[in-house]
Amino acid sequence: MSKQLNKTVSRTITRTLLGLASALVLAAGAHATPKIVKKVPPEFPAEAARQSISQGSVRAKMNIEPDGKVSGVEILEAEPRKVFDKAVTRALMDWKFEPSGQKETHEVKLVFKNED
Repeated sequence: MSKQLNKTVSRTITRTLLGLASALVLAAGAHATPKIVKKVPPEFPAEAARQSISQGSVRAKMNIEPDGKVSGVEILEAEPRKVFDKAVTRALMDWKFEPSGQKETHEVKLVFKNED
């Protein structure tokens, strides 16, 4: 093979390997949804019922430890605001996930409806 052809083949192989390495890094960054092993539903707050609030929703982010325990909850969005936050936080802190060996975060949306 000529030197020019060798250089071209070498560059093509290098580009291909760099592309594969980038794809592997992206794939490693994308992870599956953590598997829930214990789910605790939040209680409908008595204060909400007293205020005639019969429904709402909360979107929250949980910090999950490598052993699957929830170590923190952040309320991202709530409608109505501040009505269901404490109930959601208490419930989500009791959730348990399958251990993954690494810290993770997971978002959920909980919907409240009081049928009484």
